[in-house]
Amino acid sequence: MPAIRIGINPISWSNDDLPSLGGETPLSTALSEGKEIGYEGFELNGKFPKDAKGVGDVLRPYDLALVSGWYSSRLARRSAAEEIDAIASHVELLAQNGATVLVYGEVADSIQGQRIPLIERPRFHTDEAWQDYAEKLTELARFTLSRGVRLAYHHHMGAYVESPSDIDKLMALTGSEVGLLFDSGHCYMGGGEPLQVLRKHIERICHVHFKDVRKPVVQLARNNLWSFPDCIVNGTFTVPGDGDIDFAALLDVLLAADYHGWLVVEAEQDPAVAPSYAYAKKGYDTLRALLQERTAS
Repeated sequence: MPAIRIGINPISWSNDDLPSLGGETPLSTALSEGKEIGYEGFELNGKFPKDAKGVGDVLRPYDLALVSGWYSSRLARRSAAEEIDAIASHVELLAQNGATVLVYGEVADSIQGQRIPLIERPRFHTDEAWQDYAEKLTELARFTLSRGVRLAYHHHMGAYVESPSDIDKLMALTGSEVGLLFDSGHCYMGGGEPLQVLRKHIERICHVHFKDVRKPVVQLARNNLWSFPDCIVNGTFTVPGDGDIDFAALLDVLLAADYHGWLVVEAEQDPAVAPSYAYAKKGYDTLRALLQERTAS
């Protein structure tokens, strides 16, 4: 098994948050096209079955691995015990299908799916609030790890942890049980320089989403106070090789750190504007070529 594998999120075909974007596309189309392109695995979306056996049954005919799956947490508003009860079945689904990381999204108070300017996102305003959240998160991550699945915290637009300083604070206050999902697109859109953030937190990164951005559109988003859905429909994000992020440099850092895990192509776009197959193939071909240049013996 290679140390680094290339997977994809079904969002290239259909968007759970904005069902009008590819909502009519069946999961089978995404799986068959993804396999044909060369992807080794998929993350979950809302069209997958909700039970472990069902997920395995869907993936098996395509010989695809389960990479991971997003979990919508409300830990900012709940106790660690309540969140452990809520997350347990999802952790079991992942573990039974061979996934070793969980994509953790904090959706309490999040505005990521709403037409609200991103500047109005929630924030922890005191050190005590940060500390309380970090302690609960570490306890939750300890639980998932005990089941063989590492929590990979997704810094995300419109949520409590969005900016580079948010990431710094979270990593400083949480235990090593809490892994970090590095998302290049969210990092840039959140005000970070992806290469700097990756280098700074490389020891905690256990999962990677490679999302590209169109920098001129990012500037429009900031100038016009767009919401996250506005960013999506107006083309802020795209697949690696179609935007402005230097993925060769990012990959060099991962390889130097002996990263073992998945590179997941993910780009929130309208498939009517960015055809799913063509863009999924562009993302795969870009990363495969970069990997081959660096690992060919």
